[in-house]
Amino acid sequence: MTPLTMKKSFSLMLAWRYLNPRRAWISSITMISVSGVLLGVLVLVVVMAVYAGMEQEQKKRLLGFSPHILLQQVGSGEQTAAIQGWPATIDSLKSLPHVVSAYPHIEDNAVVDSMTFQRPITYQAVETEDAKQVEGITKILDLTNFPSSTADMGLDARVVVSSLIAEQFSWSIGDKINLYSTRNFEQVFDAYKSTEQPIVRERFPNEISAIRELLEKQWIEDANGYLMKRAGMNVLNALYAISSADSLRSSEASAINNAWFVVAEAEHDTTNDTFRFAAGSKEQFTQALRPILEDEQDKLDSEALKELKDVVLPREVEIVGVFQSSMMLKMPDIFMPLSLAQGLSGLGDGVQGIALKVEDPYRLANVLPSLMENLPPGWYLSTWEEQFESFFNIINQQRVMMYFVLSFIILISSFSMMAVMFTVTIQKKREIGVMKALGATPGQILGVFVYQGAILGAIGSLLGVVFGLGIIAIRGKLIGSLRVFGFDPFPAKISGFDILPAVVNPSELLLIFSMGLVLCIFASFVPAWFAARSDAAKSLRNI
Repeated sequence: MTPLTMKKSFSLMLAWRYLNPRRAWISSITMISVSGVLLGVLVLVVVMAVYAGMEQEQKKRLLGFSPHILLQQVGSGEQTAAIQGWPATIDSLKSLPHVVSAYPHIEDNAVVDSMTFQRPITYQAVETEDAKQVEGITKILDLTNFPSSTADMGLDARVVVSSLIAEQFSWSIGDKINLYSTRNFEQVFDAYKSTEQPIVRERFPNEISAIRELLEKQWIEDANGYLMKRAGMNVLNALYAISSADSLRSSEASAINNAWFVVAEAEHDTTNDTFRFAAGSKEQFTQALRPILEDEQDKLDSEALKELKDVVLPREVEIVGVFQSSMMLKMPDIFMPLSLAQGLSGLGDGVQGIALKVEDPYRLANVLPSLMENLPPGWYLSTWEEQFESFFNIINQQRVMMYFVLSFIILISSFSMMAVMFTVTIQKKREIGVMKALGATPGQILGVFVYQGAILGAIGSLLGVVFGLGIIAIRGKLIGSLRVFGFDPFPAKISGFDILPAVVNPSELLLIFSMGLVLCIFASFVPAWFAARSDAAKSLRNI
């Protein structure tokens, strides 16, 4: 054995000796030092595993019902264009490599009405014939509280709602609710605004006079229909002035449009500068303008408001399922069949985008190159990572903050160990003097107490990791026991999970263990350094 090895062995054996000076099963000082490190490491292991588990499970949920890649067409301004003829596009996208599913996408908002209570909600369309999309919703159904929940929505009038909104309205499976489209509000406001305006006869008296003169004097009937000189066509200016006005009643606007159609069919004879109308055109023109020329305001207003019945008519739907949602995760309030979503969003047969699901959503680089090559002009795509970037950034920031805060527990424990080690070095002052008198070097004295801190840090960190893994393994039973006493520290409506998920990362465990060990070594180094520099003669005077 080399002298260096002997010195290290001497320091290590003495460190073990100081851990239990009275030959008891374990000393109180050792127990206190280890307990602080143990608790700090334990808390960090449990919390970080839960955070990792929640992030992983939330990603699984999002990827289950959200598009991995969303394709949309460029519209005007910041709006996306409605996609028509999308079935053919979907068929072509399904043939791309790594694409397992393609379906139409609609995500919008509406107003729900239930038992005289109303509130805005968000909804997402579901192509009920797409097995992958239905499977994603099936996986998040709340079968614990709503065992009869199903994701089978058929083609219309059946929806799956979130547990949060179901709890708010006390809904259950089979309840009927009404949905109002927010896309109709502009039409409603325009209709009510139009009834506040005077009728066209009062707003445009000069133009109406020109139209009446046309009807009475400018039509020249012959064998082939009607002939009108250019002077009579000045009525076009009158029609244009009226049609350009704001807030026309629907019947008034319709009358002007029908009159335009009659005028547009006239044939212009450039030689004689006349316009020829087919037989019956005068009667068509007169009938088209009848609401403007004859109807009273009460009738015009009544017709304008009557049309709103079709616009604001609610869609009654049945709740067939409830999915587990949380306040921490961005999810739509309602899933509904595609046809219902198209009606509420005012898209007709169109859709907002085309959603793709791929084999591995975490490796989109395998799909994007071929997809970009086949993307027609005027289209753009966004990935799930881009759509939920801000959400997962918040989770990562919270996780880093928890790391930072909980690391202070270990740091405080190491400072407590530093205080204990200062006490030990003072208690061992005479022994330190004796060892120095016998030829012990400052390095050997330093090694004794550093080894002691390293042993305490290793034992405390190891026990913290072991007990942390134990708590993670039985977390369901622990939470269940607390709920028996009416205390629920992690309610499902906030976290979104009945039992908190947890994922143990071996590299993270190693990092936490190393953190506890290094801080304990550093904490023991400071008092050891002072002990190693102490004067042997002064220490021996107290003997």
